[in-house]
Amino acid sequence: MISAPVGFQCPECVNANPSRIINVQSTSGIAALPRVTKAIIALCVGLFVASRLIPSVSYANLGMAPWLVADGQWWRLITSTFMHGGIMHIAFNMYALYYLGPGIERFLGERRYALLYFLAALGGSTASFFFSDIASVSVGASGAIFGLMTATIVIGRAINQDVSQVMGLFAINIAIGFFSSGIDWRAHLGGAATGALIAWLMLTARKSRNPRIEWLGIAIVAMVLVLAVLYRDQQIIQFLSSHPFG
Repeated sequence: MISAPVGFQCPECVNANPSRIINVQSTSGIAALPRVTKAIIALCVGLFVASRLIPSVSYANLGMAPWLVADGQWWRLITSTFMHGGIMHIAFNMYALYYLGPGIERFLGERRYALLYFLAALGGSTASFFFSDIASVSVGASGAIFGLMTATIVIGRAINQDVSQVMGLFAINIAIGFFSSGIDWRAHLGGAATGALIAWLMLTARKSRNPRIEWLGIAIVAMVLVLAVLYRDQQIIQFLSSHPFG
């Protein structure tokens, strides 16, 4: 998904030389990754291996299935974002996370980065839940990855980094989602929109030195996602009451 490394430098370095472009080097290795990015990769890879060995760790039990989410299994909105459908699926997503994640994590800090990732993942799942066929099942970290892409663009532009490559890759991958079967473009768009918005809120709060902007904005975003899930729940429940499966 990502053909070259991209990243950010620390705020102090940016202030000293805002035009400098800093890349995350591929030679740094997994051991040198910051903790949250490393933990996400470990969880995704661990679940992928477990899904091949343990019957209960399956797409059927953990995937985003709209009719089951509406039946009360809300955790699928999150667990599905750590599951993957095949070796190429997880390889592309983890490759993207390996290069995009560390720079954003070092720039925002562990807690803000984890929050951005979580909300981008939830935004992707919510969009998929809201607009997908209720009988579908989807898995993958792609919604969160697209959120990291847009966060890279938003933050990079704000600190005068060259993000044209990431913008091009983002556009190409969005287009692929529309023209290729089996790709959940809804999750891509939902994650991208959420990631961009959360990154903008965090930057705005930092610039204005007013943390209330950040936390109030994030709370509103989270509330909108929850309300969207609850609204879709009722739609599906009403549909199934008059059109039961089987």
